[in-house]
Amino acid sequence: MSQATSYSLRGFLTNWGTNIRASGRAPGKCACGFVVAWLAFFAILWLMPIPAGLTLAGKATLAVVVWACIMWITEAIPVGISGMLIPMLLVMSGAIDKFPKAASGFTTPVVFLCLAAFIFAAVMQAAGLDRRIALSLLHKMKVKTVNGVIWAMIAANMLLSLIIPAANARAATLLPVVNGITEMFGDTPEERAGKKAIVIQTLVYGSMISGMCIMTAHLPNLVLVGLFETELAINLSYIDWFKLQWPYLGMFVITQWWVQRYFRTRSVGIHGGFSAVEKQHAELPKTGQAEWLILAVFGLIASLWVTETWHGVKSHNAALIGLAILFAPGLFGFKWKDLQDRTIWGTFLLLAGALSMSAAMGSSGLAQWLSDIIHPLAHGHAWWMILLILMAGTHVIRLGMLSNVAAIFVLAPILLALAPKLGLHPVAFTMLISDTDTFAYILPTQITAAVIAYSSGTFTMADYAKVGWVSVLIAIAYGVCVMAPWYAFMGIPVWDPAAPWPFK
Repeated sequence: MSQATSYSLRGFLTNWGTNIRASGRAPGKCACGFVVAWLAFFAILWLMPIPAGLTLAGKATLAVVVWACIMWITEAIPVGISGMLIPMLLVMSGAIDKFPKAASGFTTPVVFLCLAAFIFAAVMQAAGLDRRIALSLLHKMKVKTVNGVIWAMIAANMLLSLIIPAANARAATLLPVVNGITEMFGDTPEERAGKKAIVIQTLVYGSMISGMCIMTAHLPNLVLVGLFETELAINLSYIDWFKLQWPYLGMFVITQWWVQRYFRTRSVGIHGGFSAVEKQHAELPKTGQAEWLILAVFGLIASLWVTETWHGVKSHNAALIGLAILFAPGLFGFKWKDLQDRTIWGTFLLLAGALSMSAAMGSSGLAQWLSDIIHPLAHGHAWWMILLILMAGTHVIRLGMLSNVAAIFVLAPILLALAPKLGLHPVAFTMLISDTDTFAYILPTQITAAVIAYSSGTFTMADYAKVGWVSVLIAIAYGVCVMAPWYAFMGIPVWDPAAPWPFK
């Protein structure tokens, strides 16, 4: 190799590494993930023999699933790009013969509901309503202690979950507010412990738990709703979802007790922190006409969602009606660029692409084949033991995945196919196991909201893991002992697959 060529190669590699680091990723992990993903894809597609019980289309779908999982785990390419590539890979690999069918996830009602929610959240953020709501709650509640801040922030999380459709977006919204509070603390051991409790419980646990109750507030919710609609012809309305899921709010009460006990924050005061809230609240401009109009439009959308069973207007159509009103000429002065910059397009494309992949897993027989592999692990056990086995297994698998959304895309179709083999109710079983994935609290790298919280610098990986592993055990016990009986009370007992669907 000539010296000039050597310099050129060295310069290319230097620029390559610099570009990856500039995008916020690690060059080694990114490069390895990219190469391994494509090697695995072609190895499964061209070299692996067709396993017994799996069709050629199923093997091709497996290649796409493995490719997507590796890309998501290593973040080798942006998630939005991976979502766009999935339909192409399904067609080119032979998993699906026609592109419109391969891209079916891009045309489902759930995707339109998600996109409408994203745009509405962008409007709220552009108007500053999200931050105003959080600061106003903290100010009105006149918090004086660490625990007071945490309870105020869970109220803020609940309100924001109505307008911001992703836990990571809510965590990002609340991060500057929380930082403003924690910066007023001193450096005593008690105050450091208080900061850790506030950040972990507010930005991670609060963001995730509040999102589970509101159908549009947590993307895995939309994945499950879309899957039930396409595979079982079952439609869960906005209010039906809340009826099933609201008891998960009890998880916040229990984790609050545990976090308070672990960090010993019961008597830790934060007078300086409240002063920071007062200062930030005083700096807010007066609520303007545009903000009141936005709240009025959202009130209309929310009322349509809640009363869906009366008027028959589906959730996605109600959201689009709200957008039609919101963008009537002259109501607001926002430029479209301001809104599109705040819209989470990458997550939207990930949702659409992964929904296409989930549909392919069902139509190609891959989900059934994978469920046959898992079936012997759970077969022959009581329903509660099956839940324990699969919940624990889910948390082990999730140690290596950042995206809760991506994990549910892969997991939910398998669970739905596994339920009849185990004699369990498909909706209750799939929801119980999928919901436990939301409580992946052992490593900050398992949840994007936790990565955002970790960026505050208030806690270490060890702090997070020590408090988190108990929170995971609490979540598993809560699912089996509280949520399973609640689902039975609502008419979908996990142990009775023949129970008639109670929501009409």
